[in-house]
Amino acid sequence: MPQGDKSSYTDKQKREARHIEQGYEQRGVGKNEAERRAWATVNKESGGGRKSGSGRKAAGRSS
Repeated sequence: MPQGDKSSYTDKQKREARHIEQGYEQRGVGKNEAERRAWATVNKESGGGRKSGSGRKAAGRSS
């Protein structure tokens, strides 16, 4: 998958990123920086794109 390809993200993750990006743009952050920050936030909260499998640990948790 090439860098920047968002096809592996769920629709919910894409909606969240758009919403976060709009918030940054309203605060005066440039378009490219707002998009970068939005996807970084989505990745931090959800652990990245679509993940398969039952029994996956919750994002951000380690044992």
